[in-house]
Amino acid sequence: MLNIVFMGTPDFAVPTLESLLQWEGGRVVAVVTAPDRPAGRGRQLQASAVKVAAEAHGVPVLQPTNLKSPDFQAELHSFGADLQVVVAFRMLPEAVWNMPRLGSINIHASLLPQYRGAAPINWALMHGDTETGVTSFFLRHEIDTGDLIFQDRVPIVPEDDFGSLYNKLKMVGADLARRSVVAIAAGTAPSIPQPQHQNLRSAPKLQKETGRLDFARPAAELVNWVRGLSPVPTAFAALPDGRSIKIFRALPVPAEVAEPLAAPGTWASDGKHFLRVAAADAWLDLLDVQLEGKKRLPVKELLLGFKLPAQSV
Repeated sequence: MLNIVFMGTPDFAVPTLESLLQWEGGRVVAVVTAPDRPAGRGRQLQASAVKVAAEAHGVPVLQPTNLKSPDFQAELHSFGADLQVVVAFRMLPEAVWNMPRLGSINIHASLLPQYRGAAPINWALMHGDTETGVTSFFLRHEIDTGDLIFQDRVPIVPEDDFGSLYNKLKMVGADLARRSVVAIAAGTAPSIPQPQHQNLRSAPKLQKETGRLDFARPAAELVNWVRGLSPVPTAFAALPDGRSIKIFRALPVPAEVAEPLAAPGTWASDGKHFLRVAAADAWLDLLDVQLEGKKRLPVKELLLGFKLPAQSV
């Protein structure tokens, strides 16, 4: 019987935790997750999705503020884990990831070595990839560089955005984690050094400015940028009057049905059916948006009470 400590925070990690809890070959002896944080208008403390799931199964929960704390590490050691499984958590100090006799594995939402970093799902979409996947690997010193165990590939379809792909990959990741743990327990898990590539794309943490659309870029690139940031943290642009508008879905306007292209960043609307902005090579039709202080709406509903502000030429 394998003793497992699970580490994770968001709902992306919950299916993996649930899968491990159902595995008869081991038991989850503890869960490590982020401290409760203020959320919502009332700023009341809110538990992580992983904590909620763990408590529902009666699993002990640790919420350290400092992973290097001797007290936390002593408490973690007391659970006698054979293996730690990490999904969407923080970077671990070596004293933590090297503690179990079988080490620690991570489930990462990309086909490593591509998209090492905090936001692999977003960046794969933003770059217009047509395939991604999930990788299990053994933790080592440098982030997302450890030896590979398994990889599962997942196609990215044109309709995918961050929200839909996130939901697909969290389920694929749960199955991959279970297979990886079973193989480790059986002593049959591969441990394959990551291949060396010249052109690796990274997946750094998203910043506020990452979402600002640059209309000097081609329309197809902007569509992918919107997909990779929808529904969160969301792409945005400034209207002619300076107000910010969030953009959840957009498509290029086919040249045969569009008016002549204007300078990049020029806005256009017929007041009823469309709201567009000129990109480098085509008009970009905004389909699903949210004005500052308003709710998210399809553009046709927005236009029932919205008039495009005048713009300087």
